[in-house]
Amino acid sequence: MQHAVGAPLPPPRRQVPGPGAGMHWTPHPGPPIPPGSPPSPPVPPAPAAPPVPPAPGGPAPGGPGWGGPAPRQAPPAPHSADLAGHVRLPPGAPVALPSPPADSAAQDAAHAAVAVLLIGPAGAGKTSVARHWAGIRRVPTAHISLDDVREWVRAGFADPQAGWNDHSEAQYRLARRTCGFAARNFLANGISCILDDAVFPDRPVVGLGGWKRHVGPGLLPVVLLPGLEIVLERNARRSGNRRLSDEEVARIHGRMAGWYGSGLPIIDNSAHDVATTVRVLDDVVARSIASPPSW
Repeated sequence: MQHAVGAPLPPPRRQVPGPGAGMHWTPHPGPPIPPGSPPSPPVPPAPAAPPVPPAPGGPAPGGPGWGGPAPRQAPPAPHSADLAGHVRLPPGAPVALPSPPADSAAQDAAHAAVAVLLIGPAGAGKTSVARHWAGIRRVPTAHISLDDVREWVRAGFADPQAGWNDHSEAQYRLARRTCGFAARNFLANGISCILDDAVFPDRPVVGLGGWKRHVGPGLLPVVLLPGLEIVLERNARRSGNRRLSDEEVARIHGRMAGWYGSGLPIIDNSAHDVATTVRVLDDVVARSIASPPSW
């Protein structure tokens, strides 16, 4: 038997305790009829139900085009707070800039509801820092990894290491847009978020411009840019399709150097572990809330 999704389960069948519990039985048809007895008189049929009057302009009952009486439908179950699937979520709107405190002091980033974009080359430690930062905050915070979302595509995954083409470009853009939708929904429901992506300064339309369109003007970008030797060392410890060649890492790191002079906050975590970098990130986010960077 099937039941409506979200409806409470029916009560279990009542079983009578005793030695016969759980056994199936049918009622006895009655005492046996002795041989030679006259047959029982036939039971008269039940009276027929009165005909259903046709609806105005509709086909007559039993006539051509009549499909029979309409099936009886059970009334819809009332919505209940105990049932799953009836929680209304606010729609995700473009993220606005967080309001600075009235006294113009730096707001505690650990309590602010924000959307942070952590930018950096492969091997900069973006994913580790973003995951740790989201895990220790005092308010609900989500970590949205662009690479994780991009790798949701299984069959037909366009791996950029096999060659950059229209398919890999389209999947990157689709992943960024999906991450943007997720960030807006999280913020609309009181959950902060941090996204990580390798955004290049020489592609403003696809990079920061795309993130601003997908998330909103309240997104706070922060650049994580350690030295090239550190990036090469960290990249060497990676595996799978996330490990790049040394030449590719050096090329990406060189392009990331264009963020210097852009006005965005930059963290050089060459000599920092993850916990120290997270504390620095908290300070940077607090200053960005008090005085948002122009980008």
